[in-house]
Amino acid sequence: MNGGGERDRLRDVAAAFRDRFRSDPTALVRAPGRVNLIGEHTDYNDGFVLPMAIDREVRIALRPRADRRVRVVALDLASDYLATDNGEEAEFSLAELERGHGWVEYLKGVAWSLAREGHVLHGFDGVVSGNVPRGAGLSSSAALELATARAFYAVSRFEWEPDRIALACQRAENEWLGVNTGIMDQLASAAGREGHALLIDCRTLITSAVPLPPDTTVLVLDTTTRRGLVGSAYNERREQCESAARTLGARSLRDVSQEQFDAASAALNPLLRRRARHVVSENARTLAAAAAMREGDAALLGELMDQSHKSLRDDFEVSTSELDKIVACARSQPGCYGARLTGAGFGGCAVALVSASAAPAIAAGVLDCYRTDTGLEARAYLCRPSSGTGEVNQQ
Repeated sequence: MNGGGERDRLRDVAAAFRDRFRSDPTALVRAPGRVNLIGEHTDYNDGFVLPMAIDREVRIALRPRADRRVRVVALDLASDYLATDNGEEAEFSLAELERGHGWVEYLKGVAWSLAREGHVLHGFDGVVSGNVPRGAGLSSSAALELATARAFYAVSRFEWEPDRIALACQRAENEWLGVNTGIMDQLASAAGREGHALLIDCRTLITSAVPLPPDTTVLVLDTTTRRGLVGSAYNERREQCESAARTLGARSLRDVSQEQFDAASAALNPLLRRRARHVVSENARTLAAAAAMREGDAALLGELMDQSHKSLRDDFEVSTSELDKIVACARSQPGCYGARLTGAGFGGCAVALVSASAAPAIAAGVLDCYRTDTGLEARAYLCRPSSGTGEVNQQ
């Protein structure tokens, strides 16, 4: 469950800055991770997603430099992003960005992408810390990217437009880091709204805030199994979706309705038919989920989440035995409305919509059930919808 110790470590990032650099930071910025309630593998198909920013985040305490160098110390973040000792320091020049290895590539990639947007960037000294679990499907990478962008904003003062900054961070991940993610992760982190999820049209980037149903909360269930997007089948799934869209004569699978898919799916081979069926039906489920949330219909939202997991398991084939187990454990608990894997799949986390009053008991029941079924120790996080990227008042 969420612990005060993790929150204390985030608060201590300013103290760590003072210890390392012998001065107070001039800014403290934050960017949240996100959990996707429904709408999986639809973002890079120009479709609809329904994530919410969560109260697990990356923070950077910083001060400007007189030159164009960036020097950053990673605290607990280092163990999340690279197997190194706590407190690793990295430094690079904004005038000569070169690709390398490790967690600092996220910072360099964002600098490269913002510079391509025409922003004149200034250097800074910083200490970075985070409590978004890496590889769990909670967008630890997007949180680091957005926190980095906000740090550059703090010392460079270019115009902050959440959708454009999100696109710049997405380009950093796509082109600098070589991971073909869609826009959802970065936009959810940039534009999250406290107390709400965001319905995002990934083609237009139009967002609409939708509230959680009354008396519900979101439970994130970490299987503690991990995946790496670069080495996974993520890019393969994206190529399959693009191939299916071409065969169906569509710009993207977003443009294929259920009726059109039913009429034309025989043109697809069985593998592409399953992939396309998931995306087409998931887009419809996501729009229906947003409508259910506006009506306060927790039962319908939970049913749609259940359907989403089945589609991701059977048609998109991105689930694992551990994800299936933890979803089944969640569904067996009184007070759970629905559950599904979240994130790209291949390991990581599931998300469940649960009764707020029963949430602690549900979390404990899931952990016991999962341990009995798998022999593994899961983690459970009760997540509150958070605001998007910004600065933290140091008072």
